[in-house]
Amino acid sequence: MIDQDLLKILACPACRASVEHKEEKIVCVKCGRRYPIKNGIPVMLVDEAEK
Repeated sequence: MIDQDLLKILACPACRASVEHKEEKIVCVKCGRRYPIKNGIPVMLVDEAEK
């Protein structure tokens, strides 16, 4: 589970929009990229994101 305070400060590295936690991924609310969470740590790299 990702801390809610952390989610408030995270932004999508591709478009700088807000993100939310859905189904064990960090999802951008604007472009829809889905960033994986590995060992409880969000991997916020554009190359690792699913479109």
